[in-house]
Amino acid sequence: MENVNYNPKSLNADEFISHQEICDSLEYAEKNKNNEQLLQQILDKARLEKGLSHREASVLLACEIPEINEQIFELAKKIKLNYYRKRMLLFLPLYLSNYCVNGCVYCPYHLKNKHIARKKMTQDEIRREVIALQDMGHKRLALELGEDPINNPIEYVLESIKTIYDIKHKNGAIRRVNVNIAATTVENYHKLKEAGIGTYILFQETYNKQSYEMLHPSGPKHNYSWHTEAMDRAMEGGIDDVGIGVLFGLSTYKYEFAGLLMHAEHLEAVHGVGPHTISVPRLRPADDINTDDFKDCINDDIFAKIVACIRISVPYTGMIISTRESQKTRERVLELGISQLSGGSKTSVGGYAEPEKEEANSAQFDVIDTRTLDEVIQWLLKRGYIPSFCTACYRAGRTGDRFMELCKAKQIHNCCHPNALLTLEEYLTDYASPKTLEIGRQVIEKELSTLRPDVRETANKWLTAIRNNKGRDFRF
Repeated sequence: MENVNYNPKSLNADEFISHQEICDSLEYAEKNKNNEQLLQQILDKARLEKGLSHREASVLLACEIPEINEQIFELAKKIKLNYYRKRMLLFLPLYLSNYCVNGCVYCPYHLKNKHIARKKMTQDEIRREVIALQDMGHKRLALELGEDPINNPIEYVLESIKTIYDIKHKNGAIRRVNVNIAATTVENYHKLKEAGIGTYILFQETYNKQSYEMLHPSGPKHNYSWHTEAMDRAMEGGIDDVGIGVLFGLSTYKYEFAGLLMHAEHLEAVHGVGPHTISVPRLRPADDINTDDFKDCINDDIFAKIVACIRISVPYTGMIISTRESQKTRERVLELGISQLSGGSKTSVGGYAEPEKEEANSAQFDVIDTRTLDEVIQWLLKRGYIPSFCTACYRAGRTGDRFMELCKAKQIHNCCHPNALLTLEEYLTDYASPKTLEIGRQVIEKELSTLRPDVRETANKWLTAIRNNKGRDFRF
């Protein structure tokens, strides 16, 4: 029986993320984790590729039957291909400032940490960093800042966004700036929208309210409701693409999984648009942070199953994995649901134009996958993926419900596929190593044959223009 206090249409965090409903769902999942008849019924529903409820998905996550788990993984692979094909969007985080007034016990930016190097980039420093990123070949950034109303006010964020968009260096340009900043007001979200951001990203960290308040003992982030209800304010402020996520390892993974899906259901119920992206970071070692202090860290097998079950449950969403994970782990989960990943990342404040000195470490967490962007792209190409820097939907106004309408109908690839090839060619022509260029051109020629004749003709014309330096930023 559904819990009467659970209301996905409510704007009250305690009702759309109902603790009792999560507990009831986990109890139901535990009771039925080996119920083959129910599990097959849930899988039959999942095969329609319209998604699952948090309770149904929790049963799949809890399942211990090897044969059914294999079906879960195979279905996740199929759904990933049907919605996103073999495209893999690439982005990079850019940390502007690590000043923070919060007391989060899992993050080295916490206020009491007196030995991490505190930094805040000037606009000139941001320009140097962005030029370095453009010289790598990146087109998409995710801005990261600590929460500090004095050092990191909204005016600083807005000025930085303008600086980034204004920089045109050689053939480079940042075409989409996503923003990951602390929960704020409707007015400030409206300002971010006016500044032209892409997706507003905010991780919940944990949906367990009791754990949340213990993990955030001081600072404005201590307010669970203010943080959890941020996406509703963002959408009220006009931002129609939002990205959610939890930090696996802070509380029990089954609880977080159910809460994450309930948040997605809430956004769909209230706004008609679910999360544009879902991120799946895991707790990692960092300055002043020892992961041994956290008993709920998860292993690679559980992590892979979480990714697969999210893909089955929210088939339309983009799924993001960062360089927190190793090459081996990323390789395993790409086919299970991931559609976006970072490459060549640093989690320090700056550090792209000039590497940080060891004694001036400002990093938020340790990067595990330290390969360059070119190495990541070559790796993706060799594994049959199409690396993409596409931002066409964002700049063509295909956002929010307009994007979701196409995505849920599995039609978005009609735009995304040729656009991915065009942005891949930009990278190959302007930035790639000789070996990556050779492999990439072979992939493009192969993929062109899959396009409709009229689209293929136009794509060929634009590809030729890019190769002959007759233009950039073509898009369908």
